[in-house]
Amino acid sequence: MKQTIQTNSAPAAIGPYSQAVRTGNMLFVSGQLGIDAATGIFVEGGVKEQTAQAFKNIRAILSEAGFTVADIVKTTVFLADMANFADVNEIYASQFEGDFPARSAVAVKTLPKNGLVEIEIIAVK
Repeated sequence: MKQTIQTNSAPAAIGPYSQAVRTGNMLFVSGQLGIDAATGIFVEGGVKEQTAQAFKNIRAILSEAGFTVADIVKTTVFLADMANFADVNEIYASQFEGDFPARSAVAVKTLPKNGLVEIEIIAVK
């Protein structure tokens, strides 16, 4: 059975999709940008700040669904510029304790709203 997850603690979807979908013991979280849920705009700063905010949004969605960062098994990181890879890695690494999830990281031509980074995750309980 499929259950959509929505929280006001993360930015609302900016298109026809759900923040996350839970099915059984799996949670699929849509790509999160560095947008502050309270203001609806990108956080000030650069790619490090946007990466940290994307994880803040991910944590809010995980919490709403009853999951934690420890339940993340796979991430996909989309970068507007691969030159930011090291900066994103610095913030990314600080978000996990113990083993890291599997990950893909790709550069894309453009992200929604001209974001610098977008992160999607899959979590399993």
